[in-house]
Amino acid sequence: MRSFMDSYVFPAEGVYDRQLTEAHDPHALPPVMAELKEKARAEGLWNLFMAHGDWGAGLSNLEYAPLAELAGRSVIGPEVFNCSAPDTGNMELLALYGTPEQQERWLRPLLEAEIRSCFAMTEPEVASSDARNIRTRITRDGDVYVVNGRKWYTSGILDPDCKLIILMGKTDPKAPTYRQQSMLLIPRDTPGVTVLRDLPMFGYTDRLGHGDVLFEDVRVPVENILGGEGEGFALAQGRLGPGRMHYAMRAVGFAERALRLMCERVTERVAFGAPLADRGVVREWIARSRIEIEQVRLLVLKSAWLMDTVGNAAARMEVAAIKVAALEVAHKVVDRAVQAHGAAGVSDDTVLARLYAITRALQIADGPDEVHLRTVARQELARYEKTGTKTDTKAGAV
Repeated sequence: MRSFMDSYVFPAEGVYDRQLTEAHDPHALPPVMAELKEKARAEGLWNLFMAHGDWGAGLSNLEYAPLAELAGRSVIGPEVFNCSAPDTGNMELLALYGTPEQQERWLRPLLEAEIRSCFAMTEPEVASSDARNIRTRITRDGDVYVVNGRKWYTSGILDPDCKLIILMGKTDPKAPTYRQQSMLLIPRDTPGVTVLRDLPMFGYTDRLGHGDVLFEDVRVPVENILGGEGEGFALAQGRLGPGRMHYAMRAVGFAERALRLMCERVTERVAFGAPLADRGVVREWIARSRIEIEQVRLLVLKSAWLMDTVGNAAARMEVAAIKVAALEVAHKVVDRAVQAHGAAGVSDDTVLARLYAITRALQIADGPDEVHLRTVARQELARYEKTGTKTDTKAGAV
């Protein structure tokens, strides 16, 4: 993986950006990406993320984690190996909960990168960090489901190869709180699906696109339900555990890339009579960055190990913790690197401005940090509520 990144992916970044700029469609796959995918497949560096059944490369979460970090050192890296969101989470959903027919129609083409997919959950008019607020309705009408609602930041829907939408909506608003939602497989070309606009992310237009999408009387067969009615919440939890580990390790990769760029910059630049690398404040940035990266990497690896050994549910606190910690560290390290680069850091001459936007946005995406902090605190407090243990007023006594 490291050799492939150095030999092919990093050198292709400029070509990828140029081809996107020159393309008539900003969401079309650049030719260089198609070439990189073929090379990666030939090297066996393909579907490495999939830890379920015989669908992927047969790696555990712990074995995949350092590979996700290496791929994450490039913005285009994960897609090269068919390991990029939102397809990874969608493929995991289909592998875990899809029927044989659903897997044959959707999972196999996704694993072959013949198609792409998107995930429609977030809504513009409610606080979607609390999924109980979701308003999109999925209503049964004989042998079809009818979908009405509006989603936004539906990442991937503007990719010309996107053929599948996995949508989260309410099938029964009167059911118990966590049995109201369901997931539905919607072919992208189904009548009634309208992309109202492509949403930028801190001014950047992503190739995959972030759609503001209207669903008006969208009709799909009842066999397109994923799992079953009322299982949406349970499926979402199954999707998000490994996904957060992937996010976190890619964030470690972002941080490593930023630290390398910072070190190279400060050894080359002279200010006030000496290299920037000789300045105490710069050395502190570098030292703190290295310490923080090592700390968060170990926490993510621990979480991956727990997912492999005791399951996603038992690793819930650690999985929530890494989502917060990894993006926080990555954003902090990128910020220092931007400062060390001065004007170049906020331009497009380096990848830093893009990494700055990505790391900040991902502190909101996939559940804002505050939701994950709430989970960690609740899990920590539960230990004391179960045992009845109280802290003595004397220091250190329990």
